[in-house]
Amino acid sequence: MSSELAPRASGAAPAVADSDNRYKAVQAKLKALGQALDDAELGLEELAVGVRKNAKRAEDAATDIAHAELDPRFVELTSNVSVALGGAAVQIKKLVVTAGETADLTHRAKRNHQKLYGALDDIRSNRRVQTPRPGFLTR
Repeated sequence: MSSELAPRASGAAPAVADSDNRYKAVQAKLKALGQALDDAELGLEELAVGVRKNAKRAEDAATDIAHAELDPRFVELTSNVSVALGGAAVQIKKLVVTAGETADLTHRAKRNHQKLYGALDDIRSNRRVQTPRPGFLTR
């Protein structure tokens, strides 16, 4: 397991931020965002595990350096790396929690959007005649 961050394969955002606010487009965007957040949560959890392992390795290396009676500054520097990695792991864990909460809110928003507008979209989509877009009277 590595503590390296890997870029997204496509390099693109999970959902295009455009002005397409049709029901099916919004549902697709919410689904893509929710999935990206779920994936990010898993990836960040893996990263946190890797960083914690590296922090432990640095701590063990500092102990080994101290037992080898090398210059104390190397013990201190290696120990500082361990502490820094431990702190990074804590912050990554906070990010994991935030990604999970945001994913949950995104899934809830998708369900609420479906509950509020799904039936209207079914009616509009199954009509043979063209119907006005929502909000056309407000212009």
